[in-house]
Amino acid sequence: MWPRIGGLRALALGTPGGLRADLNNLVLAGVKTATAGLIGEYAEENEELEHVGERLALVDDHDALVGVVEITGVEVVRFADVPWEFARAEGEGDRSIEEWRAGHGAYWARQGTPVTDDSRIVCLRFRLVSAEGSVGT
Repeated sequence: MWPRIGGLRALALGTPGGLRADLNNLVLAGVKTATAGLIGEYAEENEELEHVGERLALVDDHDALVGVVEITGVEVVRFADVPWEFARAEGEGDRSIEEWRAGHGAYWARQGTPVTDDSRIVCLRFRLVSAEGSVGT
């Protein structure tokens, strides 16, 4: 199971270190309003998919709370079918869906889970509710 912070499931973006810090900063700046994950990670962690209206604790490398986001959309699609509009909402600077697919495919391969066009991707959309630990907001 994923860690819980103040009763909320944790959202740990990317991998620890510079990548997670950069992604968290994009969320806190309002630039990143979406993130993609592999459906298999949910089964491995015995977790259910997020649902619209659920709030998640955005955490740093030490599972410390840096903000709270609220899920505004959840969709599971094939890797080849992730739309450009979603990829752009991830706010990571990709200039095309092809660039997004190449970058995300390489990321997941480095993590030990290569993806194919048919891999199922969880596309989460969210909005920032609060920053710096206001879990009860």
